[in-house]
Amino acid sequence: MASTTPIDTPPAPPVARKRARPEAGRVGDKIFLGLSRGSGILLLVIMASIAVFLTYRAALAVSKDEGNFFTTFDWNPAGDPPVFGIAVLLFGTVVSSIVAMAIAVPVAVGIALFISHYAPRKLAAPLAYVVDLLAAVPSIVYGIWGALVLVPYLEGLNLWLDQFFGWTYLFEKTEVGVARSLFTVGILLAIMILPIVTSISREVFLQVPKMNEEAALALGATRWEVIRLSVLPFGRSGVISASMLGLGRALGETMAVATVLSPSFLISGHLLNPGGGTFAQNIAAKFSEADDLGRDALIASGLVLFILTLLVNGAARLIIARRKEYSGANA
Repeated sequence: MASTTPIDTPPAPPVARKRARPEAGRVGDKIFLGLSRGSGILLLVIMASIAVFLTYRAALAVSKDEGNFFTTFDWNPAGDPPVFGIAVLLFGTVVSSIVAMAIAVPVAVGIALFISHYAPRKLAAPLAYVVDLLAAVPSIVYGIWGALVLVPYLEGLNLWLDQFFGWTYLFEKTEVGVARSLFTVGILLAIMILPIVTSISREVFLQVPKMNEEAALALGATRWEVIRLSVLPFGRSGVISASMLGLGRALGETMAVATVLSPSFLISGHLLNPGGGTFAQNIAAKFSEADDLGRDALIASGLVLFILTLLVNGAARLIIARRKEYSGANA
């Protein structure tokens, strides 16, 4: 048989591939970077513009004030001489917000934990939807409900608190009147900020790594121990952020407070007594009838509220940054 020798075949030519266009990606990155940077700069410019405007108009008002702007209890910029101060407004804003936070945050965290770790899935989804829906209710609706429903029904609660906790001074009712007090405002604000704190806290709790929870369960931990050792440390930063967002709404709430509160320029440590005032409520009540000096005075009080809100948010960021265990990295 004749031997056959293999014939060497030339290698196939390489298939031409289309080169990627790195230029297009770089252009997209540059556009995105420019838009992001421009948005951040625009936000800072808007904030600075607001601050400059408020500071200028506030300086005009304070220069004509014959009283001490920070300690005067009266508000009469139309008088001769004009006298006005923010002592009562600052006290009422801070006290009502503290009452709202003391009521809303524990309840909101409890609801968030129930939805994320206790409730069956068929119940958790509708309950979360209802909570999110409450955040979309307008403030004026809360105000009308508070004036028509909450205020009359709080009369009995006020009498009960006065009877059993009047010795604390805070819950001693020394004046006769309907429950249009800072305590009522605090309860209404707590109901208003409850959906915000609950929604954000729930989403944070759902982000807890399952491995952490499963490891705790494998070691024999109960469900509450899992939440205490794994869920709460991981979500503490988110709960603080959610609380600060709720506090921001409580500090600046206008229509609901104006509908419920009976304003007066008196400071009283008895939370159940009617009267008091807040920055937002005072601005809404007096802006339409104020003259030029009166509007500048109201803008000056708005500047104080603006600074107070910035300080609260800055303090929250500082707490989160200085306490590394709040970040959840060690959970």
